[in-house]
Amino acid sequence: MPKPLAGLNPSVLRWARESQGYSIGDVAAKFKKRPEEVEAWESEDKESSPTYVQLERLAYKIYKRPVAVFFFPSPPSEPDLKQEFRTLPEFEIDNLSPDTRYHLRLARALQLSLEELNQGSNQSEHKIFDEVEIALEKPREAAGAIRDFLGVTLTMQRSWASNDEALKMWRSAVEDKGVFVFKNSFKQEEISGFSITDKEFPVIYLNNSTAKARQIFSLFHELCHVILHTNSISKFDESHYDSLADAERSLEQYCNRVAAEILIPAGDFNDQIAGVSNFGDDEVSALASRYRVSREAVLRRVMDIGLVSRDYYLTKAKEWMDAASGGSRPGGNYYATRATYLGQAYLSLVFARLYQGRISRDETADYLGVKSKNLAGLEELAVGGAQ
Repeated sequence: MPKPLAGLNPSVLRWARESQGYSIGDVAAKFKKRPEEVEAWESEDKESSPTYVQLERLAYKIYKRPVAVFFFPSPPSEPDLKQEFRTLPEFEIDNLSPDTRYHLRLARALQLSLEELNQGSNQSEHKIFDEVEIALEKPREAAGAIRDFLGVTLTMQRSWASNDEALKMWRSAVEDKGVFVFKNSFKQEEISGFSITDKEFPVIYLNNSTAKARQIFSLFHELCHVILHTNSISKFDESHYDSLADAERSLEQYCNRVAAEILIPAGDFNDQIAGVSNFGDDEVSALASRYRVSREAVLRRVMDIGLVSRDYYLTKAKEWMDAASGGSRPGGNYYATRATYLGQAYLSLVFARLYQGRISRDETADYLGVKSKNLAGLEELAVGGAQ
């Protein structure tokens, strides 16, 4: 039997596995080993350990951690997800996939990058999370205040040619007001997105595996949380609302109402549905096209004013979600995909710091999460637009 790796901390191995949401059996299966062997790696008696090659695989491929962390004297301190995200019941937090947990860590890393690149101060002239105040009992007024602050009129919204353009324009408007919006494709497709608040650099992170219209609604649901200075992880299926405490359930429902009102203003919507008695697929699709939103968002609006039942809304929403079966996925252009995930605001910020001589090309690559050899491809896109 090979000698255990000197300095390897079994408690950090256990922490890394648990924080990533893996069981001992999961890890054993990846190595085609018996669970007892993996359990022995985490034993305090230190009689067994992975080889260095196995440790590298654990670190980089499975736990997504630097190798060095496994030699720390104790596990690093990280936020408790159950304390940090109260808009999901505890059992839903337990069921977050390793991939989703990894994206949560990436989002926090991007927050730290924003702090470093901006020397701790958000450079937006007007920050929506500082200057807009909204009241929980007044979702319509809150939506109006947010739309006014973003400076997007209904006429502008209706002029956008596609859902792709609508998402790009809404994202740009939000980022202009101090909130960076990142995207990635989640393996856990039922997660629509999340937001992490901060006094200077709150971030919104959207699931790019979903249709663009659904991402737009998620953007504003999460923006509502950012303005209220609350963290959020959101799911498509709202059945978990029934398991939330009253305050958290009311908060989620409020953010849904605000998002719906921003995207589908009640005054115009009421004019459009005057005399409509049937809200089938054709009628809902026509309204969704008018506002560049999902059919689900339109039907939610119809439900909110009592023209269809909650059961009908939930049934149709699930039907449409199942039919979409994933939505937008990464294409073949690596640079375009990376630019879309990071967003135009972040790309421009990083390259601006490079041109100012404040960071090196290697540091630029680190901030963008790419290899130095790939910088040129991203640099070309930095002057364009990410969706």
